[in-house]
Amino acid sequence: MALHTTNYLATFSEVAEDCPAAHAVEPPITENPTIAALHYRLISERPFARTSDDVIFETHALRHGIPVDDAAAREEFFSNGQACLRSSPLGKRYGWGIVHDTEGRVVLVPRESEEYPVLAADPTLAHTRAMRSKRL
Repeated sequence: MALHTTNYLATFSEVAEDCPAAHAVEPPITENPTIAALHYRLISERPFARTSDDVIFETHALRHGIPVDDAAAREEFFSNGQACLRSSPLGKRYGWGIVHDTEGRVVLVPRESEEYPVLAADPTLAHTRAMRSKRL
């Protein structure tokens, strides 16, 4: 069975062109955590420790009561294509850029930070954007 991946390597994903947040905002914490809140928690609690695949699967597992270390469930999950972090509300709604290092591990970068424009102009990184929320 072929496994799909959502990982990018040495890539900076900028916020979406239509992101309404002028500066990065932490997603609200609710009784039932949203995808945005889970993505934020998983990435911010351990910067450069998880890949996009880790964040996407762990979010799925936490929302569906699956142990995050269930290798069979992870393999089944990635046997079909999954949306990558470009579709995460963090870049679409909350103003967070995402850096993927050379091993695919991720960290959040606030759009108003000094680091953000430096990363956006870095020729050693591939560049992409979070997906737009609205069609053109």
